[in-house]
Amino acid sequence: MATFDRFAGSETYIADEDLKDVVNAAIALQRPLLVKGEPGTGKTLLAHAIAEGLQRPLITWHIKSTTRAVDGLYHYDVVQRLNDSRFGDSDVSDIRQYIRYGPLGQAFRSDEPVVVLIDEIDKADVEFPNDLLRELDEMAFHVAEIDETVRAKQRPVTLITSNAEKELPDAFLRRCVFHYIRFPDREQMEAIVRVHHPDLDQALLDVALDRFFAFRKQKGLRKPPSTSELVDWLSVLVHAGMDPETIRSDDPFLGVLLKQEADLVGRSSRRR
Repeated sequence: MATFDRFAGSETYIADEDLKDVVNAAIALQRPLLVKGEPGTGKTLLAHAIAEGLQRPLITWHIKSTTRAVDGLYHYDVVQRLNDSRFGDSDVSDIRQYIRYGPLGQAFRSDEPVVVLIDEIDKADVEFPNDLLRELDEMAFHVAEIDETVRAKQRPVTLITSNAEKELPDAFLRRCVFHYIRFPDREQMEAIVRVHHPDLDQALLDVALDRFFAFRKQKGLRKPPSTSELVDWLSVLVHAGMDPETIRSDDPFLGVLLKQEADLVGRSSRRR
């Protein structure tokens, strides 16, 4: 029976058993792991944790609205070749020296197994996921300029994140293992905070968590605060020497926690 590396978490990332299990299922099936969840739930950091836990290099591909699937494979630098032919003294007949490999191309060509992060895939054009189907299935792509096929030397562990800004095609979803990261409950959140603030005063943490989850439950909030914003807020509170009672009564530095003007204005009006 074939064996595979197992993800058991990392010192810097709090992963529950369900998440560990689904990561290991994706590794065993050799399929991409598609992770959804609201912003700030640690989707991107999960890739770093997997790389750390498996002791593999991490290659990241951050997707933008203008990103094309081929950008992750390779780019033929025809402008550089033209400049070299006009002004340089190098041999421009060797086209290979003008092929620049993208994140997936680098992962496929790597002699050692790696972890690949395709971050926020839902930011790209709706056809973008479909344009990667063959490459993710076969772990190969063709470089037309040199008429060669690049095949993965070692199949990478591939993590794909989405903030669910748009629906992904069914054909793409069928090829992925899926997991939705639910927002941490209070106990999980305290464990996450302790990773970043191991020496934080318990009384201050308790009050900060009370306020944080109260905001999350508040109706009409345009953008509920996320985990990363809580960690930042606590950093500022500690740096400013805030005591628990002041935090409870004044909600200081709310601009670190709340990022929408309407939420801040609404909060101020309710305080008066």
